[in-house]
Amino acid sequence: MASRRPDSFDGLGYRGREEPLYGTGFPLRGASADPLQHQWVTTPPDIPGSRNLHPGERTPLLDGPQAEPRTDRGGPQPGLPPSDQVNRFAGFGIGLVSLFTENVLSHPCIVFRRQCQVNYHAHCYHLTPFSAATVMYSISKAQGLKALWKGMGSTFIVHGVTLGAEGIISEFTPLPRELPHRWSWKELAGHLLLKGLTAVVALPFYCASLVETVQSEIVRDEASSGLLDCVREGLARLLHVGAPHSRRLLPLSSLLLPAALHAILRYAVSSAVQQVALWLYQRSGKPRPEPSNPLDAYFPELVAAWAGSLVADVALFPLETALHRLGLQGTRTIIDATDGVVATGAGASPLVLPVNTQYDGLSDCLHAIRRREGGAGYYRGFGALVAQYTLHGALLAAARMLFRVMLLDARSS
Repeated sequence: MASRRPDSFDGLGYRGREEPLYGTGFPLRGASADPLQHQWVTTPPDIPGSRNLHPGERTPLLDGPQAEPRTDRGGPQPGLPPSDQVNRFAGFGIGLVSLFTENVLSHPCIVFRRQCQVNYHAHCYHLTPFSAATVMYSISKAQGLKALWKGMGSTFIVHGVTLGAEGIISEFTPLPRELPHRWSWKELAGHLLLKGLTAVVALPFYCASLVETVQSEIVRDEASSGLLDCVREGLARLLHVGAPHSRRLLPLSSLLLPAALHAILRYAVSSAVQQVALWLYQRSGKPRPEPSNPLDAYFPELVAAWAGSLVADVALFPLETALHRLGLQGTRTIIDATDGVVATGAGASPLVLPVNTQYDGLSDCLHAIRRREGGAGYYRGFGALVAQYTLHGALLAAARMLFRVMLLDARSS
């Protein structure tokens, strides 16, 4: 059975990704059976970054008339121009750029966004990317670049746990991991339920990853930190063992509904936006894409996935803020001050703050944020989200332009 790469809660992995983990789409009910119509499934593609292919298809470059010319002995013809190789490299390259940007280059934005979301002390909400970039630079200058990429290993572990949990649950339950072309409402409900159950299974590890992501490097013990700390801390919180936490620590049962709700809504919103984006692209009257051109074949899908993740993260930003505050409460976590650096002693050093919230649950958290911080309090760190998707979109456009030039040069030679 094929596996897929899930999205993150935030980008649980993710979009962040923030996941960044629920970014694929499902086909619209009653969609056209036209083979040229994009029908989205949850089966992963055979190039990185492109998350959705047509049902039962592989990359067009590897099939039928698009295959590499053969000699009478069945081997490739000697002396062929390298256009086919460039095509394959371009398709693989643009997908790899999207994957690398989403999971690695965007991680500093995810780190700072989460720190802003849980820092109710801060006077600056960082609603624009300009103020966010200034403080991110100050933190990296004081603590080093590793302060912006902390917790990245644990986000990949959460992605892996989510992927494995989804596969195991779908194997032993009737919940469909993929939706057929013509799905019923029962199949859709089971598919969404699978996403929610997967988020519930990964919840303790997601909370442990959240702590690693926002914990200040100043108080981090390098000797005791390791790659598998996320797994150890997640199991410790699940089994109620290990280092004692504050009495304000919420039980995982209080976080099940927010986590499942966020995962299901993010997946549904992202999928719907991707469908609409592809439908608008098809209705725009642009010429039919060439099957031999990987940029025309896959770039619209990558852009649609980018737009879907962006809309989902913006729409669910308040819910994500509440989820992060509830998950971090009572963990004795020390975070960096997102207002910047302060002068102490002989020089300037970052100010660190404890997280001492006392929410009773999701409803209490949402009401407390509204009452004490105003409506803008739900969007603390929104500027980092804007910077994240701006960077992702800019690199996608740059990669498309670069590979298009390479394809033109290969064809003209």
